[in-house]
Amino acid sequence: MACGSCGTTENGVPKGCKSNGNCGSGSCGSGSNKLAVFDWLSNMTLPSGQERFNIFEVRFKNGRKHFYKNPENLTITMGDIVAVEGSPGHDIGTVSLAGELVRVQMKKRKITEDHEDVKKIYRKASQRDIDIWQQSRAKEEETQKRGREILGRLGLQMKLSDVEYQGDGNKAIFYYTAETRVDFRQLIRDFASAFSIRIEMKQVGARQEAARLGGVGSCGRELCCSTWLTDFRKVTTSAARYQQLSLNPLKLAGQCGKLKCCLNFELDTYLDALKSFPKQDLVLKTEKGEAVFIKMDIFKNHLWYTYKEERFKWFRLTLSQVLEIVELNKNNEKSASLEEYESDVEVPVKVDFEDAVGQDSLTRFDAPKTNKRRRNKNNNKNKSVSADASGGGQKSHARKPIQASQQSRSQQQSRPKSRPKPNADSGASKASGEEKKPNKPRRNNNRNRNNNTPKNGSDSEK
Repeated sequence: MACGSCGTTENGVPKGCKSNGNCGSGSCGSGSNKLAVFDWLSNMTLPSGQERFNIFEVRFKNGRKHFYKNPENLTITMGDIVAVEGSPGHDIGTVSLAGELVRVQMKKRKITEDHEDVKKIYRKASQRDIDIWQQSRAKEEETQKRGREILGRLGLQMKLSDVEYQGDGNKAIFYYTAETRVDFRQLIRDFASAFSIRIEMKQVGARQEAARLGGVGSCGRELCCSTWLTDFRKVTTSAARYQQLSLNPLKLAGQCGKLKCCLNFELDTYLDALKSFPKQDLVLKTEKGEAVFIKMDIFKNHLWYTYKEERFKWFRLTLSQVLEIVELNKNNEKSASLEEYESDVEVPVKVDFEDAVGQDSLTRFDAPKTNKRRRNKNNNKNKSVSADASGGGQKSHARKPIQASQQSRSQQQSRPKSRPKPNADSGASKASGEEKKPNKPRRNNNRNRNNNTPKNGSDSEK
């Protein structure tokens, strides 16, 4: 729930703090205020004679929270910036919870009112305290860069993930991760001489580091540990086995390199569903032979079995059928073959898309495009061939002599040239050649008639 200043104008431009939900007012629930809570007991009056709970929950950088008591009975409400007891000096934080909900949170964390970790609230932060606090916070990024340079010079096998200054600027906490034990005594001396402040080294795990850095998970949403997850439960590979997931470390590991925390979210649901399923190592005895378990679909109540001697064929059975076979085996009876049971299983029909969008193929743009000109040319050629074969229409009659002349011309060009043998009828043939002009109709249909006229015809005309 965002604060009132995070609203937008008519043009969609954010107004007020102009951070569009990432402000530090304490109610946006993002950034460093990811652990902001809502006091649902604030409007309820206390019973008569009961005093208000005088311990407050104060939040610091990266969601770090501690409990502080108010010995001076200051008027403090949620969202106030207060100066609290530090070690040494004082620190500046924001009140995140007040009232009876603090008592519930302390009971959850098993912290009593007289615990040594419950320190004091000195005062409400003045403007001078806030200015010093902001100046100290502004130096954290530069301090982290210089600290990594010192680490590289010393060659220590550790990673500096974050730096947090105390509110008075006299102390800094360096958060680091390391796989093995590191001797950083020389490192602390170098840090103290470089920054002239009190140094505290605090080791965090890979998950805590991912929660501080933030990021986007494989689901497309922001990491749970950096938004709302407050406690880290132990995650094992058995959670993946119960959910029938493949034990692929690339898919099961998160950005921290450990198993994803979301594997525990639905684990209880799967465990409740698996109570009615038989054990996976149970062997079914049938008339055809013994069958062993292959896999299951928990929410569809389907199981796959195969024969020990014929493992190439899997048989789908329902949960009720498997339980029936188990009961028969308990009575020392063999059940029918798995083929008979599988024939009775009704496989649900896959529902096709009913809208126009779903009916389109996803690969409809993968096929190569055909040239329209080539396709039209082929269509016209097929039409002309069919028209010539039918012999109907004026268009077909007009094309016949052209095609015939072209065919005769090609035959004449391919025919070898040979001189006529001298005989008695040569003179008569010349005379008839002058009167007869066989090449005349061919010339009318040919544009280059001078080039394609046979030599015999030209000699006769001369």
